[in-house]
Amino acid sequence: MPSSSPDATSLLKKVRKIEIKTRALSHQIFAGEYHSAFKGRGMAFSEVREYRWGDDVRSMDWNVTARLRSPYIKVFEEERELTVVLLVDVSKSGLFGTAVTTKRELLAEIAAVLSFSASINNDKVGALFFSDRVEKFIPPKKGRSHLLHIIREMLELRPESGATDVGAALRFITNAVKKKCTVFLLSDMLDTDRDGRPLYEEALKVAAGRHDLSVIRIRDPREESIPAVGLVHVKDSETGASSWVNTDSRAVRDSYAEWFRTASAEARKLFNRYRIDSVDISTDEDYVRALMGLFQGR
Repeated sequence: MPSSSPDATSLLKKVRKIEIKTRALSHQIFAGEYHSAFKGRGMAFSEVREYRWGDDVRSMDWNVTARLRSPYIKVFEEERELTVVLLVDVSKSGLFGTAVTTKRELLAEIAAVLSFSASINNDKVGALFFSDRVEKFIPPKKGRSHLLHIIREMLELRPESGATDVGAALRFITNAVKKKCTVFLLSDMLDTDRDGRPLYEEALKVAAGRHDLSVIRIRDPREESIPAVGLVHVKDSETGASSWVNTDSRAVRDSYAEWFRTASAEARKLFNRYRIDSVDISTDEDYVRALMGLFQGR
């Protein structure tokens, strides 16, 4: 048999390493919390039956009640299996990292943990990889080989574009998956105008109304402020635009820090407005505690 190429061998080692670590975390820590947080939130219609004393009047089926001239209610039952879709940001801003890891590496590991946690609970898992367009969509399925395929794509995918359009990903999943599912949006969410206002509000609102949406926002500590290190040539990883910046200028540093604070605050306002569970995770912190907080907060 022909031997594997060095690149293929290296990728397999990375996939195996991330599988061992994240599968163990999912079994030991997250599976129970995931089940408590998400199971029971999906309810499927079962039947219509006559109203009984003590039934919740909010479940009344008024059309059947009017037609039969007797009170009837809709009966729902818990969906035993959920469908989980990961919206994974693969834009070039994810290649940034000044701590232990890059944003994209951290994002991939968290996505793997979520995948295995869902799989342990017998849920289907799918993934949508996006930049300013849908780079790849893997429909939800079950099975270890399917999860490893998702992980390989997270590690190996080379996007056609480097820019970010969170709204495009949200619109796609709203239109592509009609049945209500559990959606995790993993991104730095740096898709704003010059003043730090998010450009994805309408798509976020619609997606949150259709699906059970949670946002995991990845950031790097160096993104929050610029150090004073003199004249620096900087390049936007997504647009390719470059310029010289005098980081010794207090006005420059303050202006950037204010933009980042505004972008973060405006994103949080949107999540609160549309009742979307969210968590911020930095590349220099342990994501286990943050994810546990997200699950337990539900």
